[in-house]
Amino acid sequence: MFSGASNFVNNIDRTTLFIFLVSLFFLVSITVTMLYFVFRYNMKRSPKSEHIEGNLSLEITWIVIPVILVAIMFFYGWSDWKMMKSPPKNPFLITSTARMWSWSFKYPNGAVTDTLFIPTNKAIMINLNSDDVIHSMYIPAFRVKQDMVPGNKNFIWFIAEKEGTYDLFCAEYCGLRHAYMTTAVVAMQGQVFDKWYKGSTTAAAPTAGKVILPGLGIIRKNGCIACHSLDGSRIVGPSFKSIYGQKTTVLVKDKEQQVTVDDNYILESIYEPDAKIVKGFQKGLMKPYKDLVTKEEIKQITEYLKSLK
Repeated sequence: MFSGASNFVNNIDRTTLFIFLVSLFFLVSITVTMLYFVFRYNMKRSPKSEHIEGNLSLEITWIVIPVILVAIMFFYGWSDWKMMKSPPKNPFLITSTARMWSWSFKYPNGAVTDTLFIPTNKAIMINLNSDDVIHSMYIPAFRVKQDMVPGNKNFIWFIAEKEGTYDLFCAEYCGLRHAYMTTAVVAMQGQVFDKWYKGSTTAAAPTAGKVILPGLGIIRKNGCIACHSLDGSRIVGPSFKSIYGQKTTVLVKDKEQQVTVDDNYILESIYEPDAKIVKGFQKGLMKPYKDLVTKEEIKQITEYLKSLK
C-alpha cells in the first residue's frame, strides 16, 4: 500500500519477503514430510521397526543449506541496519520530544508542532528525546522505528519519496494512554514545504496544515491534551472545558480544600502540578513545566481556557 513512501521501503520489504518465503517453504515442506511419515510408517503399516544407518550426505545438506539461508538473512538485515544508521551529510534536522502521551517536533526556525511536517526528496534526520519513560517512534509507511530512552541520544533518518499523510505512533508500551499516542507525518513537495516553513512560528503552531490559536497551540505542542480533554470527557487529568472560574476540590498534603480556578491556580498547576491535586486524580503523573512554558505563554493558555465555555 505504501510502496515507495520512503527510501527504505524497497530494501526492508525485500528482506521481509525473503525471510517470509524461506520460512513458509520450510513450514510447508516440514509439515508435509512429517504427515507423510506419520501415515506411511504408522504401527499398522510397519509393525516392526527397521534400523536405519546415518546418511552423511543428507546430514551435511541439512546443515549447509540452513547456514547459507541464515547467512543471507543476516547479510540483508545487516545491510539495511547499516544504511539506517548512516545518514547523509547535511540532512534537515528536527528534534522530537516524546512524553506521556504526546509528540512534539521542533524545527531549526524555532517552530514547534504536534504533527511532523517534512519536505519530500530530502534527507530528514530527527533527534529523539524522551521526557519521562521509554517510547519508540514508529512510521510504518516509511519502515522506520527507533527507541527513545530518557537520557540517551538517538536519531532516526529517512527520505520521504511520496507526498501524503502517514501514521506515526509509539511502539513501546508507555503507560495508561499508550494507544492514544499517535500523530501524523505530512510529506509535502519542496516549494509547498518552504512556504509553510517560512510562515510557521512558535506562537501559532500549525497542526494538520492549519494555524490554531496561540493558547491552544501551546497546549498542543506541550502535549497537554493527551491528559486533559477539551470536551469535558475524563482522561488522566481534569478536563479543560469550562474549568476557568469554577470551584474545585483539591488535596493539599492529603487534606481537602476548595479553590477557584483562576490565573494564579493555573500558573501554580503548570509550575508545581503536585502542590494541589484535584480530588479523584492521581498524583505524580504530570511533571513541572517551569523550564518549558513561560509566564507569557501561561497567560495565552489562560485566555484560551476562558473561551472553553
